Amino acid sequence: MFFPDKIKSIAPRDLVLEIGPGSDPFHRSDVLLELDYKNEADRIKQFGHSDPLKSEKKVVFYDGTKFPFEDKSFDYVICSHVLEHVVDVEFFLSEIFRVAKRGYFEYPLVTYDYLYNFDVHLNFLKFNGTELFLMKKNETTLDSLRPLQAFFLKTLESGYGDFLSKIPHCFFEGFEWNKPFNVKRKNDLNNFISMDFDTHSSHQSNEPSIKGSSKLLLRAIKNRIKR
Repeated sequence: MFFPDKIKSIAPRDLVLEIGPGSDPFHRSDVLLELDYKNEADRIKQFGHSDPLKSEKKVVFYDGTKFPFEDKSFDYVICSHVLEHVVDVEFFLSEIFRVAKRGYFEYPLVTYDYLYNFDVHLNFLKFNGTELFLMKKNETTLDSLRPLQAFFLKTLESGYGDFLSKIPHCFFEGFEWNKPFNVKRKNDLNNFISMDFDTHSSHQSNEPSIKGSSKLLLRAIKNRIKR
């Protein structure tokens, strides 16, 4: 999770569900919902590492369909770096809105997959304040850049991803919600990239070229990935 400071509205007595916690659940979560993977190889592929989930919190495993909870079972739900993996985003969100009153979403932006293009990432996502825009990654020409992305992925695996923590707002998005919202499918990449990113809610860098470089990167992506 890149923006834990954005989780602000959990009350002391709230019952909190976390979906897909990985190996490091959020400290305030009470119940963890995790996919029951068919085998260890699938789990590692989705997690991106082999670290197991170890927690004294209650862990509930499910088959990836309907959540095994009654309506409004939770006051708050945390869903961080999960939506990009989901096949049916609309149904998945309807289940979140069914079991929880409010919550927090976080996911990588198209800019992140432009560099690394993880196979397990299926969706481009962007929230405009009232709707969640969705584009299926396989409906774009992103794969045409595989050789370049393989190079960048190798640099990430080798530990050269420090710049992501300096400008996380350029590569990830996180927000709280307090009422259900609609998903709208889009086929124009302009809907998924914003030049007006928030530089005040993220880590600041002393490097004067960061802001200019990130804007150049965003322009390049808009010009390169087309349906």
